[in-house]
Amino acid sequence: METNQKGLSAWHLTMMALGSVIGGSFFLGSSVAIHAAGPSILLSYILSGILVYLILYALSEMTVADPTVGSFSNFAARELGQGFGFVVGWLYWTGTVLSMSSEATAITILLRKWFPHLSIAIFGSILIIGVTLINLMGADKFGKIVSGLSGIKILAIIFFILTGIVLIAGLFPGTRAIGAGELARESIMPGGIKGIAGSMLLVIFAYAGFEIIGLAASEARNPRETIPKAIRYTVFSLVGLYIFYAAVLLPLIPTAQLNETVSPMVASLSRWGIGWASSAINLVLISASLSAMLAAIFGLGRMIRSLTDEGHAPQLLKDKKDVPYRGILFSGLAMLLGLGFGLLFPRVYLVLISTSGFTLIFTYAVIMASHIRFRKRAGCPPEGICQVKGFPYTSYIALISLVGRPFKYAAHTWPRYRTCSWSCYGGPLFSDLFCHEISDKR
Repeated sequence: METNQKGLSAWHLTMMALGSVIGGSFFLGSSVAIHAAGPSILLSYILSGILVYLILYALSEMTVADPTVGSFSNFAARELGQGFGFVVGWLYWTGTVLSMSSEATAITILLRKWFPHLSIAIFGSILIIGVTLINLMGADKFGKIVSGLSGIKILAIIFFILTGIVLIAGLFPGTRAIGAGELARESIMPGGIKGIAGSMLLVIFAYAGFEIIGLAASEARNPRETIPKAIRYTVFSLVGLYIFYAAVLLPLIPTAQLNETVSPMVASLSRWGIGWASSAINLVLISASLSAMLAAIFGLGRMIRSLTDEGHAPQLLKDKKDVPYRGILFSGLAMLLGLGFGLLFPRVYLVLISTSGFTLIFTYAVIMASHIRFRKRAGCPPEGICQVKGFPYTSYIALISLVGRPFKYAAHTWPRYRTCSWSCYGGPLFSDLFCHEISDKR
């Protein structure tokens, strides 16, 4: 698809990627990574950002050459064999369905702060049905909605950064200048190399979701120009926001005090007398989860279309219209079933959610392996635009990083980071009813 003047622009794709990436796991789960690495978390964000850069630009090269529906699933099938295409497509779909069904639970628990009698089963189902129906509206209208929701949480991060700078500089009324603050008293690497290695994998999970750009490529406006531009915007926006966020956070609070029970933003601002931050962050978390769910169903619908086109899914799900209605509805139904499964069998569901995040690591490893085969077979994409610098060395480094030793370390930390989605870790910020239900049934 060379041109589609009614398709998604680079801005829409960037906001969709940011909507998918910056979810509740960033606002709460980043505590675990920062606690593990201490001030060296800045290095973890930079190194992980470089890894994300390599993965995204590898995906960009293949997408520019062939902006196909299904993206990395199709590339894997073409470069590594049909079996890889089948496995990565369905693993990604299953892991995302499970993760997003838990987001519906999380939003309900967040809303219980103001509406304590909300039913997880009923309201969670309404949320899933709602985001599914919104996806049926088409890419243009959908892109505007996701852009708006993504803008809310980006503004929240920018607000935190600016507030932190004001506190550090001593410009906040009634407070003295913090300066280097806790950063001057911290050990640079409290967890050593092991802490950095483990935090890097957790940071990669915090970056997870950027692959939505590839899945949306077939509906982009002039993909050969739009995709590289959107990827460039996404990489620099994400890495910049995350690094500034961590740099401002570190002087405000000791990293040893951070844990998965409260957002680092809330903990740090409350420490300096800005207690109303908890309610504000609560609203941002709801927005973050909604935009993540919307972007996820968008990508899942396109993945189902790709799997049916490749003969890897029942032809009953095949849809030739511009909007893959059947794939979207099927994915929405699967999320409803996932929500019900989580309520009926919480212990099994926790295990599934805890491990589903690793399907993303597998997906990224397959993207890099596919790219290595692609470049050896076809060279640079059309017009000779090679975006991955230092190939093949950088591609091999990225691939090894995704399947190497840090993976084993993160396997022990990930359940604390993402188990029960992030909704169980709100402490006083959230109702912990669902977690008590799970704990009682373990």
